[in-house]
Amino acid sequence: MGIEIEDKFDVPAEYTIPDLSSLAGVVGPKSYQLVALYFDTPDLRLAARGVTLRRRRGGTDAGWHLKLPKAKGVRQEITHPLTRSTKVVPAELAELVRAYTRGAELVPVAELDTRRSVTILLDGETKLVEIADDRVKGTVFGGETPTIVRWREVEAELLDGDQALLAKVGKRLRKAGAVPSASSSKLAKLLEPAPLPTAATKPGSAGEIVVAYLASQVKALLSQDPRVRRAEEDAVHQMRVAARRSRSALKAFKKVVVDTEAIQEELRWLGTVLGEARDLEVIRARFAKHLAGLRPELVTGPIQTRLGSDLHKREEEAYERIKEALSGERYYLLLNALDELVTAPNLGKAAAKPAQDALHAIAAANWDRVTKAYDHAQSIADPERREIAMHDVRKAAKRARYTAEALQPAIGGGMGKLAKLAEDVQEVLGTHQDGVVAQETLAKEAESARQAGEDTFTYGLLIGIERNTAERAHEEFPRVWADTVKAVRKVL
Repeated sequence: MGIEIEDKFDVPAEYTIPDLSSLAGVVGPKSYQLVALYFDTPDLRLAARGVTLRRRRGGTDAGWHLKLPKAKGVRQEITHPLTRSTKVVPAELAELVRAYTRGAELVPVAELDTRRSVTILLDGETKLVEIADDRVKGTVFGGETPTIVRWREVEAELLDGDQALLAKVGKRLRKAGAVPSASSSKLAKLLEPAPLPTAATKPGSAGEIVVAYLASQVKALLSQDPRVRRAEEDAVHQMRVAARRSRSALKAFKKVVVDTEAIQEELRWLGTVLGEARDLEVIRARFAKHLAGLRPELVTGPIQTRLGSDLHKREEEAYERIKEALSGERYYLLLNALDELVTAPNLGKAAAKPAQDALHAIAAANWDRVTKAYDHAQSIADPERREIAMHDVRKAAKRARYTAEALQPAIGGGMGKLAKLAEDVQEVLGTHQDGVVAQETLAKEAESARQAGEDTFTYGLLIGIERNTAERAHEEFPRVWADTVKAVRKVL
């Protein structure tokens, strides 16, 4: 797996690669013949999202390649060795595009036969940039007869060089007559998939801002799906955040985009599915940090196994449940509903109002929910019930934060400051809650250890550390709350 950073250019048939020797050492050109068979659903769901899946013969990197978009000009590339079958996608790669295929069959949709001339820029033995001059014959399958298209293009791909060198190469290529390509890939140029539909919203309206934000979160959720399936670092967290932000936005902007209760419930389900593995991941790292900070003589019994490998095993089991959920019909239906939400939303009357006025009022209303939740919690005499009510304050603060963050780029007006203030409240309450949960987990693990006849001394130390963390956050909160309320008055 790697990250592919490249600039693509359209060039005329008679184009000549300029002299690049003043930029670095030059090796080449060297020629290759590449034949790539591309796979997609019959209605080109991968191509529409900028995803390419191919089986390529020839060159230095023959094999199966899956390229997933990360940013403009940047793609994540996942490779797999060539298989005997030319018509069946390896199961490992088919699994990674399920969020796009949603159960539809992957079939050959096109073939690219490319005569490639490669020039390498070097610094000693280090390969900096690769310039690929491609003469392409593209064949589109489907219909009664295949369609054949020919063209020439140049790609400059960053290897172990820097962005500045890549920019200089691009400048030389353009000066010689190259034009930045309008297509993200050869396949996109060949197939020209229809662009994804966009919602019909009024420019400058609340509806335009809210739907655009929702679309960004749906895109973020989809982009994390393959990473979650590969159990990549932080992927579950990022996907869970996208689901939470989407659900929070639908709650906050319920008068802008209406009738979304069913989607909210499904996003809550997805967040719960992802949450089990994420929570285990966090608490395992938390305990590992505590244990690493103790003197060796204070770590007794097999506590590192119980709080390390045992929790890790539970985390792996939770990942398997995630993968099962992400390959099920319920998840596909949710993704379909999210697609419809951002392309054909059911807009309320508030959607047509000017963004600045309508959305600022919504942000203020969401902060009012935080203060009301806090006042309610403080009115409860029973400490245990008050503790539960303070968890509602934390959830309200998180929603206020997400709402302000969603609006900050579009309407400004102190939304960035409001988001930070809400985050401060959320974090202090979260620190207290995390400490309480950690104590409960440690107590359960200590009981299991006691029943097994193991030394539980270190569990007591860790419980003490977590109790101190929770109590400090509890004591700090009144000051944070007072400072926050005072600051919010200036913002709203």
